[in-house]
Amino acid sequence: MTHTQPRIILLFSGKRKSGKDYVADLIQHRLTAEVCCILRLSAPLKQQYAQDHGLDYEELLGCGQYKERHRAEMIRWGEMRRQQDSGFFCRLAVQHAEKPVWIVSDCRRKSDVQWFRQEFPDRCVCVRVEASEQTRSQRGWRFTTGVDDAESECGLDEGLQFNWILQNDGEHELLEKQLEELLSSLTQT
Repeated sequence: MTHTQPRIILLFSGKRKSGKDYVADLIQHRLTAEVCCILRLSAPLKQQYAQDHGLDYEELLGCGQYKERHRAEMIRWGEMRRQQDSGFFCRLAVQHAEKPVWIVSDCRRKSDVQWFRQEFPDRCVCVRVEASEQTRSQRGWRFTTGVDDAESECGLDEGLQFNWILQNDGEHELLEKQLEELLSSLTQT
């Protein structure tokens, strides 16, 4: 691996359309790209899946119907890879990370969090981004059997103590206050 040791790692989780990427982007903007990088566990998964199945990687990275058409099978394929090696996608995601602050914007399983905690003890902060079903629906979410009831969406619903739970229901001032408190706590770490 060629990554540098991070000072802090924010491990984000949350349901589809909760705004994980949006909140991660807000934090990176405040900390600056010189200090903070966003890592996505789904990026190496999607890249390998696209390569293995002759699909458009860039389209799988997006949030449109192309990704949604392939989501359920991609989840099954990713689970098979994780059964063989639970840290496979985590290692790929961090291999070129060079900033002191890492945001992993899409932790979905206990094994993701366990890998980071094992590899980087005392550097991980678990952040849950939550939004109501109504808000998520307004953002385009619709319950999909085999997706929303799979480990990729439910794996961190129970059994993990979050350091921070951020409410992201579109109330800008509330989100700003929560982000200020989170970022302030990082400077004390």
